[in-house]
Amino acid sequence: MLKQAKNRVGRNAILLAMLEDEEEHGLIAHLNALNWRYCKGKVGSMDLQKIVSAVETAAKRNGIVNGDLYREMHALYHAVLEAMQGVTRGQVELGGLMRTVGLRFAVMRGTPYENEAEGEWIAVALYGTIGAPIRGLEHETIGLGINHI
Repeated sequence: MLKQAKNRVGRNAILLAMLEDEEEHGLIAHLNALNWRYCKGKVGSMDLQKIVSAVETAAKRNGIVNGDLYREMHALYHAVLEAMQGVTRGQVELGGLMRTVGLRFAVMRGTPYENEAEGEWIAVALYGTIGAPIRGLEHETIGLGINHI
């Protein structure tokens, strides 16, 4: 059974990605109390590989995942791709379709289940804009990917 709503890994990742720096203090205190690991960052590109690389690099540098463990990197990779499915509305293609994204992202690792044997899960939340590579011709978008580690 999932823990209460405020302890859900995906919900917290989305909040962290969407909140402005000055708004996130309460959430950061809550995550620290849960002893969860998290990071956030920004990326903009017409290239999917750059987005995946930015998220993976931030997660490794901030100790969310161990880059030497295949299972952790594999879980992160699939969470990023699942999140991109939401951002791109199911067709994970950017530059080839003449569209670009400007995204804020959050990576969160925690234990969202009451039964600790369920282990750790990782969530990647992406929030920002997508559209033609012309300023002003974009709209909001969001994506969430969750995977077990």
